[in-house]
Parts: sequence; C-alpha cells; structure tokens
Amino acid sequence: MFNNGKIDTKAGFVAVVGRPNAGKSTILNYLVGEKLAMVSKKAQATRKRMNIIVMHENAQIIFVDTPGIHEKERLLNKFMLDEALKAMGDADLIVFLAPVTDKLSEYEKFLTLNEARNTRHIVVLTKIDHVKQRDILKKLGEYQKYQDRFEAIIPFSVNKKVGKKPLLDEIAKHLPESPFLYDTEILTTENIRDIYKELIRESIFENLSDEIPYESDVTIEKIEESETMDKVYATIVVEKETQKGMIVGQRGAGIKRVGKLAREQMEYFSGKKIYLDLHVSVKKGWSKNRESLEEFGYIV
Repeated sequence: MFNNGKIDTKAGFVAVVGRPNAGKSTILNYLVGEKLAMVSKKAQATRKRMNIIVMHENAQIIFVDTPGIHEKERLLNKFMLDEALKAMGDADLIVFLAPVTDKLSEYEKFLTLNEARNTRHIVVLTKIDHVKQRDILKKLGEYQKYQDRFEAIIPFSVNKKVGKKPLLDEIAKHLPESPFLYDTEILTTENIRDIYKELIRESIFENLSDEIPYESDVTIEKIEESETMDKVYATIVVEKETQKGMIVGQRGAGIKRVGKLAREQMEYFSGKKIYLDLHVSVKKGWSKNRESLEEFGYIV
C-alpha cells in the first residue's frame, strides 16, 4: 500500500445525486454487482443515504446513494432533501445523474445547490438506450456550455452495459490518495437489519399503488440468525386504518404478496432461507410528526 513512503492507493466518498427516478439505485446495484440499493419505478423511493463500496484497481470508491433532489414539502421530504445535501457537502466528488431526455434545467438546479460547496462533479448521461445516437450527441452538445463546471460527461446504460469502466476510471482519477477506509471484502456499511428493511419497503412499492408506499415504513423488531436461515420479524407501519386494510387485502392476499417478494429478495441477498413474520400496524400521522420521524431514524 505504501511505495517508498508514498501511498499508492486511493479512497474517497462519491455522492450520487439527481432528480427522483434518475436511475441512481439501478446504476449503483450494477456497479457493485449486487442488489443493495432500493430500486423502484416510483419517485422518491430512497429515503436515507446508503454507502455502497466498489473496488476498482487501486481505488476504493465509497458511493453514497441519496434520495432524489426535489422540492421539500412535508417533514419527511425535508429530511430526504437534507440527506442529499449533506452527502454532497461531505463528498470528495459528486456524480450527477442526468437522464438523456431531461432538459438542462435539472442540471442547472443542481449547480445552484452545489454553488456554496463547489464540490467537483461528473455528469453521467443515463438511459441512453431509450434514444437514438443523434439524440445523445445533441444532448452532449447542449452540456458543452457548462464544460468548465464538470470534470467529465459520460454516457451510460445499464441495459446495454455501456459506461461502467469509463465512469470508474474517471472517478478514481479524482479521489485522494489514501489507504483503504474499509475492508476490501465488504460491499456496504449498512447492517443486515437496514438492508432487510429496505427490501421489505421495496416490495411495498412494487405491490401497492397510490399513497401507501409514501405513508408507510418498516420496523425490524427482531432477527434470529443461523448458518442456514434468518428469521425476520417485521412490522409495516401506516398512517390510516384504511391503508392497513389495503395492505392486508382480502383474506390476507395483499400482505402475502408483499411478504413473498420481500422474502425472495432477502434470500437472494443473504444466500440463506428466510422466515419472514410480517404484520401491519397504524401510527396516525407518523410522517408529519417530528418525534415519530426520529423513532424511524429520520432525524430532521
């Protein structure tokens, strides 16, 4: 790690930011090669920062997955925006995700938010498989008026497997020289409890529509771990009795669907059998109440 007194490794924190649904979690899962970050087609699924670690040649890149940058409305949204801004302020580098079909106004909003910090950043043009080559070139041309603001702009597609090495190479160039900050074998600093919670939340997003996913959260009451099986006892918390009825569904069909997908994802992640004991409880107005938000780990 040291070469004649000189550190020959790099390590640093890279905040991944963009509007809701820009593809942050999808790209991070692709880069790390595992399903760690929550993926949902619905906006604002990610609520808290999450560290995902990618080793690339002599660099340890600690990606920080963030909630989407959006206007703050209620308390929970304010927490989510604050999480994204803190990650930007603490990072060595920012990766700004810009879907190729977006107008430049989203990027201009980001530049305004980053003005005070002036953290160096790379623009990643996402979802390029959705458009023709000429549209990609046109969009690259539009960004040229800001070329003195970003370090690089990289077209990227998870579906077509385009952009991974150029992005990791570019990130590594800008990280500080440093010994590795974490064990090189670990993929995330999150504990198993938080990952299981996020997988259950993702199943709620996938199986239920309208306001329920946004007004629900999950508490992991207990995990009993063994070599071959984890027993997970969890509660879905909602704001209204009607929401509880919709999650449970007729003859328990709804909660069975949520539990089945969550269990499959937990087994895929852990490589073990999962016993999932899932219940629903009502805590009126939790997402608008400061004390409740603190109980769920959303410090505002």
